[in-house]
Amino acid sequence: MSVLAADNLVVGRDDARTCILDGVSFRAEPGRLVGLIGPNGAGKSTLLRCLAGLAAPEAGTVTLDGRPLAALPAAERGRRIGYLPQSFHPAWDYTVRAVVELGASRAPGAALRVPAALEANGLADLAERPWSRLSGGERARALLAAVLVAEPPVLLADEPGASLDVGHRVDLLRRLTLYARTRTVIVVLHDLERAVRDCDRLVLLDRGRIVLDGTANAVALSPVLDATFGIAFHRVSTRASDVSTLSLRSGSS
Repeated sequence: MSVLAADNLVVGRDDARTCILDGVSFRAEPGRLVGLIGPNGAGKSTLLRCLAGLAAPEAGTVTLDGRPLAALPAAERGRRIGYLPQSFHPAWDYTVRAVVELGASRAPGAALRVPAALEANGLADLAERPWSRLSGGERARALLAAVLVAEPPVLLADEPGASLDVGHRVDLLRRLTLYARTRTVIVVLHDLERAVRDCDRLVLLDRGRIVLDGTANAVALSPVLDATFGIAFHRVSTRASDVSTLSLRSGSS
């Protein structure tokens, strides 16, 4: 079981007067899909990059299974933590297959899974297409395939469905939910309805601090959510297959 934890992370802005992250402590483990939500500029992407070891906090530590992330060799970090950015700009005009093969190179034996990864993400017919000729949605699916093909114990995704159409977005969240049953998965989401519907746990950030952390329904019902976004949400409870969910509709604040 891979446990990823942050302890009192601080990341300052260039002007040194405010913080992007201000004493953030956070812990995630397999079994629940964790969503990071919050207004623009709340620190969600910065926190994710710190958790991935791609940004160094000015104070505080990130640990993976109790070991400081900064002390892990880069190869081990790359094998154990998969990071899905909002966008990717390769230095060369790689084909889809080459991008997925690059992802597979992070883990022993993963190269054998490349054909299955292409098929699972609807990319088999696009395998030889160069990156410059892909749509935004096709690039997003290729990135997902490149990360998942290595089967990392920890998966961090920054707004992975932003470029996808509705059908592919729903499928993506379904797959991440299944992946989270046995691995640690943290995803930044701006679509609050999807976050409430698909995540097991939600962590709400505002101005660099965690202001709420709990089950998706508990966070959706909390007035702290309204106060953080400056919006009066209308809660609609629905029931399907004996599972209760909440739908958020914004109204005037």
